[in-house]
Amino acid sequence: MAVNIADDDMKVVKSVCDRCHGTCGVLAYVKDGRVVKVEGDPDFPQNEGFMCPKGLAVTQVLYHPDRIKYPMKRIGERGEGKWERISWDEALDTAASRFKEVMEKWGPESITWSWGDHAFHDHRVIFKLAWLHAMGSPTHFHSDAHYCYYPTGIANIATFGEGLTSEVGPEYRNSRCIMLWGGNPVMSHPTRARDIMIGKKNGAKLIVVDPRFTEIASKADIFLQVRPGADDALALGILHVIINEELYDKEFVDKWCIGFPELRERVQEYPPDRVSEISWVPQEEIIAAARMYAAYSPGAAMHTRMGVQQNFKTHQTCRAICIIAAICGNLDVKGGLVLGSSYQGFKNSVRVELEDMAFPPEVADRRIGAEDYPFFSGSKSLVGGFCHPPSVIHAILKGKPHPVKAIWALNDLLLCLEGAKETKEALKKLDFFAGSDFFMTPTMEMCDIIMPPHTYLEKEGIEDLMYNNLIAAKEKVIEPVYDTMDDREMDLEIMKRMGLEFPKQWKTVAEYHDYVLSELGIKFEELKKRQFLVQTPRYKKYEEEVLDDSARSILFGKTKGGGFNTPSGKVELLSSISRDAGEDPLPYYRENQETPFSTPEIAKDYPLVLTTGHRHVAYFHSSNRQVPWCRELEPYPRVQIHPDTAAGLDIRDGDWVWIEAPKERGRVRMKAEVTEAVDPRVVAAPSHWWYPENKEDPLHGVFESNINVIISNDPPYEGVTGAVTLRGGLCKVYREEEL
Repeated sequence: MAVNIADDDMKVVKSVCDRCHGTCGVLAYVKDGRVVKVEGDPDFPQNEGFMCPKGLAVTQVLYHPDRIKYPMKRIGERGEGKWERISWDEALDTAASRFKEVMEKWGPESITWSWGDHAFHDHRVIFKLAWLHAMGSPTHFHSDAHYCYYPTGIANIATFGEGLTSEVGPEYRNSRCIMLWGGNPVMSHPTRARDIMIGKKNGAKLIVVDPRFTEIASKADIFLQVRPGADDALALGILHVIINEELYDKEFVDKWCIGFPELRERVQEYPPDRVSEISWVPQEEIIAAARMYAAYSPGAAMHTRMGVQQNFKTHQTCRAICIIAAICGNLDVKGGLVLGSSYQGFKNSVRVELEDMAFPPEVADRRIGAEDYPFFSGSKSLVGGFCHPPSVIHAILKGKPHPVKAIWALNDLLLCLEGAKETKEALKKLDFFAGSDFFMTPTMEMCDIIMPPHTYLEKEGIEDLMYNNLIAAKEKVIEPVYDTMDDREMDLEIMKRMGLEFPKQWKTVAEYHDYVLSELGIKFEELKKRQFLVQTPRYKKYEEEVLDDSARSILFGKTKGGGFNTPSGKVELLSSISRDAGEDPLPYYRENQETPFSTPEIAKDYPLVLTTGHRHVAYFHSSNRQVPWCRELEPYPRVQIHPDTAAGLDIRDGDWVWIEAPKERGRVRMKAEVTEAVDPRVVAAPSHWWYPENKEDPLHGVFESNINVIISNDPPYEGVTGAVTLRGGLCKVYREEEL
């Protein structure tokens, strides 16, 4: 439908999109109380008018006929798909009474909330944390935490004291060279892909490391097509070249690093010829990439993403990669990795969590996973207090280390967690299961009570943007369309109805907004008038001071004085944190537990290396499969397979095929995408696939094409974060009609 934006009755409201982590400024066009169009705000620094398909399609979410329009309760068996409309009073009273009942019977740690998917992120998580904190429950179930960002965060903190550096720190537009490792921001973070292309236009070299020849790889000066799960070896091979050819920043290493002699000795084990055999990357390309990155340093960026975090040796992999950036002098320099990349003086969500929602050690150490992964889950956690997600599922089923009896889910657990069939059995066993989402996802269909939230267009808020020193006000664009509720108000209402104490610093949404802005000396109403605040980055801050509002300052007690936010104050190439976590203080290579090299007997029957989880720009995790504009762009799940491999299996492009895993983990079906983007020995499958149009199945085909059905939820886990191997296992592929 064409929209006349010059219409005198048309109102334009500025807000910030939350349909993914891109957090783009939007212009929402409103007529007669209805949003008729959204487009990118050209004045907003994050996106400068750009918007991806997810953001542009938000009106199709807002007015979708299948959107959950009012609270409901289950009237059939759990997962049977039978529902009845109820009032908000009944929904909130029921949730409050059932949670209180569970708390009194089983203890507060038996209650958790789960997030990590499309409907909720940013400061809204604080309200759920306040609810857990008021109950005394340390069971914070961020369902993706063991494989999404936090492994990199811990590795960065263990090395140079800043967790977000490889996520928000790369200063692409000013960079001289960009090494993008394990990610395709064209699909996953489009605004960052745009920044990379602007940096390249400004003269930056681009090195891409990925098992797939992606859209961003097509723009690279050097593309390293690594075997899935062999990134640790490749990083150590690059370090071998940089160190042995003395291409590193000697002054920076001498003054600001500890453990360099030990690192030099360790990398001698990884000459390029050996690494080439392990990683499948030609020796000359390894050497060329190392020389290019070092030649354009200082001032070179490094960005690691999900591809290097989803295996059981992720800590050492991420450590090796960030050490490349560190020894080349790229920390906190223009065009490199800028430290402390958040608006200084602003109480961002990490600070609020660590300062206001911290439990005493005796409570935090009851968190599931704290005993095995203290720097991830326990009182010493470096990234906030998260349970180990696979262990939560096991705790529901087995009651150890303590029972988990109630969940409030704000995500799609059946799709985002590995071991999907086990997850279903766990959800069936809960005493009480509440959910909040925009649509009847497979997980919502398993709930007892559903409390639907507002979209971002129907409420106001604060966005602590991920990729700039920028904070922004989110204007309320329209009044709520249906009988939904602000999710933060739900939290406060349930706290009140449970008789719980509110945080001392704030008791309403409005008070919270003013609280997080208090150190800036402004109120939320003032921020709304200005829309956003942005700060110019400062460089080499480690030569001046440790920032007072750094999350690491809270952990290590550093508030002033020079250096990095590590226990030693230096870049720890030899990491004391890794050693304290029971890991080797130096990075090293080891094989995944199921590969052609470690299990050749399995590879005889399952000869293909499986990598999973690559994104499509139309979707964010499991979201948008029912949104017409998005589904049109990618109608089906497609597994990528090389033409030579496909020909040998009599598979043609577009055929439905089975992907089967060993050890009786089962199989799922997808369409074959025959492409030279993958190595003939590799297949690549997307994640989070379900079929909302399948109304006959109450769970909407969740076990048909969801790759997490055939990924194990069992150990072995990575030793620091408990990560599992989602990328680099084994499988076989065959046409659907074959049995």
